[in-house]
Amino acid sequence: MDAAFTAEQDEIRRTVRELLAKRSGPGDVRSAVRTADGYDAALWRQLAQDLGLPGLALPEKYGGVGCGLAELAVACEETGRALLPSPLIATVALAAPLIAALGTEAQRTALLPRVATGGLTATLAVPGGSLTTALGLTGDPTGGAWAGGGRAGGVQARPVGGGEGWRLYGEASQVLDGHSAGLLLVAAHAGGFPRSRTLLFLVRPDTAAGVVRARRTSLDETRPLARVELRDTEAELLGADDTADVTGALVPAGRGAAVLLAAEAVGAAASALERTVEYVKAREQFGRAIGSFQAVKHRLADLYVRVQAARSATYYAAWDPATAAGLALAQALEALRITAAEAVQLHGGIGFTWEHEAHLYFKRAAADELLFGPVHRLRDHAAQRAGLFAAPGPAATCPAAPGPAASGPAGQVAV
Repeated sequence: MDAAFTAEQDEIRRTVRELLAKRSGPGDVRSAVRTADGYDAALWRQLAQDLGLPGLALPEKYGGVGCGLAELAVACEETGRALLPSPLIATVALAAPLIAALGTEAQRTALLPRVATGGLTATLAVPGGSLTTALGLTGDPTGGAWAGGGRAGGVQARPVGGGEGWRLYGEASQVLDGHSAGLLLVAAHAGGFPRSRTLLFLVRPDTAAGVVRARRTSLDETRPLARVELRDTEAELLGADDTADVTGALVPAGRGAAVLLAAEAVGAAASALERTVEYVKAREQFGRAIGSFQAVKHRLADLYVRVQAARSATYYAAWDPATAAGLALAQALEALRITAAEAVQLHGGIGFTWEHEAHLYFKRAAADELLFGPVHRLRDHAAQRAGLFAAPGPAATCPAAPGPAASGPAGQVAV
């Protein structure tokens, strides 16, 4: 494994960073989140059409660039540095991989090229606030209980007679970018007890009847959440038939999403640390910069080590998501939470004010861990998958004490 970044990856990083430095400062972020979409639509079009960001990891046959998860992680680290509010994670990390994995050729041809050009945004709607369980990050998604089994709770799907499609009824209360997405991938429970199963459906909220969407007040405005209600809503099954292995597609998609979320968290943590270092160099107390005090240096050094460790874990996970994605996300979220909290403390009184950007990083840290964690559950599930807490085997019996026949020369006990 070559851990060095390629020239192409360095160019992706430089290009995205330069654009966001001009268009996504703290003031721009505050303005963008207050729009109806919750992001700067003009900037999103520029990222999509000029830089090809949504299509970076999509196959070339569907209008993408054909790069891998590592290149997309590099770009997400830069969007995390700027706390960029955008539909990138919902569209590229959650929806697009599922369309590519489960969709028919006609569905992929109709949807993925529009995703690649930024003309279509999408998201995954999972009922019950169980997104990380559905993605296999904090629990086992097998069986689909997270989608609302039986006839109560979750989202229910029923086929329309004559093969005319499906109808959905239910609610998903925490859908990332659900208020603005042009396409909803809805996880719904179908069938009675004998054929109980979880399927994914395509819902086009602009044309389908019975869709009610409302943006919710969230802790972090750069991660807008919405409540999506489906009232006998027309839907299209994702895939050719209702025998698709939904769990088999959700788990790999969850690992990829974990890597990209970890990259965003690492970028945000690095940016918060850099801003704090600059502040302690300029802020004076007792006639000298507070950054010159040994206690402050120690705290900043600890943060630097923590951020770099999370960054290394993230790019290792981009290379081997099946093994390390959940753990990398846990380490990155923890690094962001601790770094953001220290940034507020080291900025002193000004760090506690709404006008300062430190609270933006603190809110991103808290909201991400609530939505995609918590850290201890990510680590616990990774440990369970690795078999660290497997039940012990039969109790070992102690050997009988050696008798006289087991004695060696000169009365020594033979071992």
